[in-house]
Amino acid sequence: MSFYSRVIFPRFYDCLMDKPFWAKYRQQQLASAKGEILEIGVGTGLNLPHYPKRVKRITTADPNPGMNKKLERRIERTGIAVDKRIISSEELPFDEGAFDCIVSTITLCSIPEVEQAMAELFRILKPGGRILFLEHGLSPDAKVNKWQRRLNWLQRRVGDGCTLTLDVPKLLVTQPFSSVEVDNFYMEQTPRTHGYMYCGVATK
Repeated sequence: MSFYSRVIFPRFYDCLMDKPFWAKYRQQQLASAKGEILEIGVGTGLNLPHYPKRVKRITTADPNPGMNKKLERRIERTGIAVDKRIISSEELPFDEGAFDCIVSTITLCSIPEVEQAMAELFRILKPGGRILFLEHGLSPDAKVNKWQRRLNWLQRRVGDGCTLTLDVPKLLVTQPFSSVEVDNFYMEQTPRTHGYMYCGVATK
């Protein structure tokens, strides 16, 4: 893993994502989290303060060891017990049906083999389990869509593999979820190319 990924990007990520308007949506996304929880792409732990008080323990998966220092500080402040795994989401070392709830916040856009990862998430969900997702992706607006494709090469470099062109609805139908609920909107204070959001719940 490069110096940029381990050292620079975690600081850059916090500067961009640790904002009040992001916190509002994190809290909404996590309001129904319960049971055995896995958070993929936990990063520096920006979600941790927004879990409901009933959540005392979560498991996390993130392949970037450079995020850990900031993550440790947030774990100490929130008091949530965290079973940290430095692993990618394409191959998860958990039994089938191990989790009631999986959380993915601005994560799917950075997974190289994202369809494989989605299959793994579906596998480890219990029947009736849910994926709570808040992701940015491809806009249906033709002008925005065009610029997303033009800027994607730059985004992937600056964003440590993040893509602007993830088709979230297309990804979700690769697995036989019993139901998918999605709200779409442009994130405030964010360029439209980077802030078309998919926020919802996919139930197994």
